[in-house]
Amino acid sequence: MDINTQIEKAKEAIKEADAVLVTAGAGMGVDSGLPDFRGTEGFWRAYPIAKKLGLRFEELANPRWFRENPKLAWAFYGHRLNLYRETQPHKGFYILKKLGESKKGGYFIFTSNVDGQFQKAGFDEKKIVEIHGSIHHLQCTRPCSDDIWPADNIKVEIDMEKFEAKEPLPKCIHCGDIARPNILMFGDWEWISDRTAAQEFRFERWLEKLEYMDYKLVIIEIGAGKAVPTVRITSERIASMYDAKLIRINPRDYDVPSGHISIPMGGLEGIKKITEGIVKEP
Repeated sequence: MDINTQIEKAKEAIKEADAVLVTAGAGMGVDSGLPDFRGTEGFWRAYPIAKKLGLRFEELANPRWFRENPKLAWAFYGHRLNLYRETQPHKGFYILKKLGESKKGGYFIFTSNVDGQFQKAGFDEKKIVEIHGSIHHLQCTRPCSDDIWPADNIKVEIDMEKFEAKEPLPKCIHCGDIARPNILMFGDWEWISDRTAAQEFRFERWLEKLEYMDYKLVIIEIGAGKAVPTVRITSERIASMYDAKLIRINPRDYDVPSGHISIPMGGLEGIKKITEGIVKEP
């Protein structure tokens, strides 16, 4: 597989397309300096305290800690909330935004990331599916109602030595019990999916419109691994259903179904390469 041939094929597919679907996994945030928690070692590098406690990502990202040890749960999620608030989206986000806005059919984002980086880069809130929810929204841990509210006024201070969130912990605005992020965790039966379901509804309407208008779709997938394959499966399903070309940018898991385009690079580098001469860098 010649990389230059793949890049040229990707450019051709982008030029021919009337609409762009961007699908993104954890690898999308790496060039902004965010950890992708790849493998247990990667997670433990980001959170040495978890190694000390012998907890893998799947074990810590579990709603039971909000009941059993809310200070630990909010140390983990509060640290991530603070990190995502401080992080600036890399240039690749802005290139994709310009590309999507230049197409007559527009764009949509489908991401497993909970970090809110697409919104921060200025993408339209109504054109984003956060399939695993968002750290910038909260819900009740119990939950006492189906309400989901913004975490804008929440500030979580953390004692990094003990890896404990300091009081006061975020509380439910209705019953006063512990609040939690509106994120789909592992072994999670309490997640309220209403916000994500509304996003998916808008996404389905957009796809229907493209089909009705007979618009050609290109899918650009960035940094979506195989460990939690939601994004990859979605990319491939939509490529097949809508006869769209899939461009998969991934430094490791870059294999693609027959007839699609593989770009074995990191997110930012890959985005730049496939849009060179098509989108002027912001």
